Amino acid sequence: MKLSWQGVMPALLTPFDSNDAIDYLTFEKNTKAQLDAGVHGLVLGGTLGEASTLRLEEKSELIQEAKLISNGSVPVIMNIAEASTADALKSVTQALRDGADGLMVLPPMRYKADSRETIGYFRAIAHHSDLPIMIYNNPVDYGIEVTLPMFEKLLQCETVQAVKESTRVTSNITKLHNAFGNRLAILTGVDTIALESLMLGADGWVAGLVDAFPKETVAIYNLVKNGEYDKARAINDWFMPLLELDVNSKLVQNIKLAAQATGIGTEYVRLPRLPLEGAERHQVESILSKALLNRPEL
Repeated sequence: MKLSWQGVMPALLTPFDSNDAIDYLTFEKNTKAQLDAGVHGLVLGGTLGEASTLRLEEKSELIQEAKLISNGSVPVIMNIAEASTADALKSVTQALRDGADGLMVLPPMRYKADSRETIGYFRAIAHHSDLPIMIYNNPVDYGIEVTLPMFEKLLQCETVQAVKESTRVTSNITKLHNAFGNRLAILTGVDTIALESLMLGADGWVAGLVDAFPKETVAIYNLVKNGEYDKARAINDWFMPLLELDVNSKLVQNIKLAAQATGIGTEYVRLPRLPLEGAERHQVESILSKALLNRPEL
């Protein structure tokens, strides 16, 4: 499938059951809700997918399930987040075998590589297959920023086609557009500034709260692209307390609880994570209750 880097692409949750196995019935339910809402791609095995706790064979199964459920309607993208280049290439090979349509690639995990090392890591992955690549640029959480001069070198690789822009600096969207034009697609990766990012020209949105609220997320994207900014802002105003659950160290637990509240997920997480409890849980449940009482009609 030819991959078009635009639109809403949910960073899908990996649902588990009470025995810590992947709950594929819930995965199918959530994925179908995303497709019914009109998302444009599926991103597997990211932070919200609890990638750090998934085994290689589980990632393989997730790709195959997503391909089966989507039936070619949207591209399926696998996240690559490894500590070593060798392990990253192994994951790419497996993703290719399983039918992934593209890759989202993080810088090396654990080791804080410098610019030269980071470019070398990305280039090795880009040259390993012909799968199109979206670079995940998130220095806030991962400590490595992919700068404009680094992108200039990386774009010499034809398979590097997009960036998940998560620096939290919206002016980077304009700078990337000015530097690279249509050569680099830009997808915002921070829910709380997605509206602004789309209005500044981002091509798409790798979203988090979409896992619980797919229709509202897609509606904002479509309204912005249609120039209906006031309508998009009205939904975004309602959405903001929920979107803030994504920029939090407990984002996985928060969004799984939200997906459970909307009937398309469960709150089971994999150790070392634990479900929310006490004051933390009460706060998230209060936000969800208020939002569900005032959920906008689309």
